[in-house]
Amino acid sequence: MKLKIFTAALMAASMFAGTASAEFNSRTIKVSNGASKDHPVSAGVDAMSACLEEGSGGKIKLRGFYSGALGDDLDATQSTRSGSIEMVVAGSDALGGIEPGMNVFGLPFLFGSDEEADAVLTGPYYDYLAEKMPAHGLVLLSFWENGFRNATNSRHPVEKMEDFKGLNFRVMQNNIFLETFRRLGANPVPMAFGEVFTALETGAVDGQENPLTLIEASKFYEVQKYLTLTRHAYSPTPVMFSKKVWDSYTPQEQELLQKCAGEGRTAQLARSREATGEALAVLKEHGMEVGELSEEEMARLREAVMPVYEANAATIGKEALEIVQGQLAEMRGQ
Repeated sequence: MKLKIFTAALMAASMFAGTASAEFNSRTIKVSNGASKDHPVSAGVDAMSACLEEGSGGKIKLRGFYSGALGDDLDATQSTRSGSIEMVVAGSDALGGIEPGMNVFGLPFLFGSDEEADAVLTGPYYDYLAEKMPAHGLVLLSFWENGFRNATNSRHPVEKMEDFKGLNFRVMQNNIFLETFRRLGANPVPMAFGEVFTALETGAVDGQENPLTLIEASKFYEVQKYLTLTRHAYSPTPVMFSKKVWDSYTPQEQELLQKCAGEGRTAQLARSREATGEALAVLKEHGMEVGELSEEEMARLREAVMPVYEANAATIGKEALEIVQGQLAEMRGQ
């Protein structure tokens, strides 16, 4: 009798395992990113990959492509929309022309801390954007990060707002960034990232702005002397999946992808924030002079760029701004 019960239980377990296995198909997911393999994004890809393999019994694998091997952020995003690439981790600015709500992250001094950014990127605004993206051929799985952006230049320390005056400053090809640095008194020069090092080296531009990890990885310390920790904008990296491919996956596969993108976020943010501190130390070791503005000067900068919000409200969308600013006001007790 005991043998019969054991045999029946074993058969039931085998049937259940077979059913669970059948919920997952053998798949290799290509994920594109413009950063190098040693950038913190790889920590997210590795963690997500391990989660997918474990959750699917080894059937679903993630293959990372770095340094723009599958195209720059914009090209890779378009390839993801068409389904020729399954997944892309891109800068939010690359998506601003596709979904206007992504432009909110370019607004100057939007977030005052990691905690504020984390709350918005996992709260109602994530839900808002996640509902929008399928209409654009994309599924928003998560937000990872490049982090807070800071300013460098080769001319002089920036200790007050007037020190930006006259500096030819490379910025992204983005109206919000152009207007922000114009308001600060600099001469903003829109330029593709691949051209920046040479432009700094030849003196075509005096300065640029980026997260510390990217400043260090790009070796801008070879052509820039002064770093100012302005933290003037925060750059998230949306983790996007092809809607066309997504629709061909089973519900169990979709659920696992969503879960594992979240695990990737945890690992990626931890590494990103650790790497930011490491990058700052490396920049100092290479002779960069690092400065911070006083609270009074930071307040002047924030006041100077406030018109950027109003000028871009229509582009970003009233509802989008209300969600983000409403949550931040609540967090700040306003």
